[in-house]
Amino acid sequence: MSVLVNKNSKIIVQGFTGSEGTFHAGQMIDYGTNVVGGVTPGKGGQEHLGKPVFNTVVEAVEKAGADTSIIFVPPAFAADAIMESADAGIKVIICITEGIPTADMVKVKAYIADKDTRLVGPNCPGVITPDEAKVGIMPGFIFKKGKVGIVSKSGTLTYEAADQVVKQGYGITTAIGIGGDPIIGTTTKEAVEMLMNDDETEAIVMIGEIGGNLEAEAAQWIKADGNRKPVVGFIAGQTAPAGRTMGHAGAIVGGADDTAQAKMKILEENGVHVVSSPAKIGEMVANVLK
Repeated sequence: MSVLVNKNSKIIVQGFTGSEGTFHAGQMIDYGTNVVGGVTPGKGGQEHLGKPVFNTVVEAVEKAGADTSIIFVPPAFAADAIMESADAGIKVIICITEGIPTADMVKVKAYIADKDTRLVGPNCPGVITPDEAKVGIMPGFIFKKGKVGIVSKSGTLTYEAADQVVKQGYGITTAIGIGGDPIIGTTTKEAVEMLMNDDETEAIVMIGEIGGNLEAEAAQWIKADGNRKPVVGFIAGQTAPAGRTMGHAGAIVGGADDTAQAKMKILEENGVHVVSSPAKIGEMVANVLK
């Protein structure tokens, strides 16, 4: 069992014929991901990268059986692309686009609340189940199949953690990049919960950052759930000054509980194995799995 995506996922690319969509769809296809086509309004009926192009997501669902979508649509139109996918019955929507206005995401969140779909992102690297499906922009070669799940707000730290875990002799079940925007689809807690309930995942790496309360929420859930599997935690932004946005739009320290130090304390109090440096993630994973 894998989480969110696997070799049977039927994936479409929204924004398929644009430069970003073309580049990353090509990489996904080369990885062996089951890309069944793409969507670019007005270009339906054409072929691109050897796959069919559809005018709408509905058409891609009807003709290609699509159940998963990855979005490379410019920020001004990305919210509409997410809602179009949700309307068409897509089960997993992965939005890579950075810079979607927060007001647009407020609408999206409300719109998809009662739909049978799961949104990952926006402003995220995507999701990868090694050797099965790479639905994102991550360098696939770093990820090897194994038994450690990764949940991360940061793209680069996802790759760093995966590389360390693999070098320790453990691979990855699924890595979920949830994105660093103020309003995202899948929260840290929800992603951790999916991995906790996955039979193949034996340990979880949870990478957070300053700002918001997603990590605290996840840590409290982990403890309430009985600490079934070891969780290794790291919080980025330990030197960030209060009130300053750092990198991600959601990474801004509002109050005392938003700082890296406060989050690390909450994680530790709830039984998470916290490391102070990203360089120690792999080592800690090896320790908890011994």
